[in-house]
Amino acid sequence: MPVVQVYMYKGKTKEQKKELVRRISKDFQEVANIAPEALHILFHDVDKDDWGTKGTLASEMPPK
Repeated sequence: MPVVQVYMYKGKTKEQKKELVRRISKDFQEVANIAPEALHILFHDVDKDDWGTKGTLASEMPPK
């Protein structure tokens, strides 16, 4: 029972997450011979105020 944990900023749509699940599952099946039925994928949607990167909060970084 492999578990994949995905941490990312809040805001991705259900459709985007469904596509990520599909692609991650496909890759695990092709590369590691793990059936999609045996794979668990957990999404952790994190607010930018709760994510520090490059010495600052992500919410305070200038937009790209």
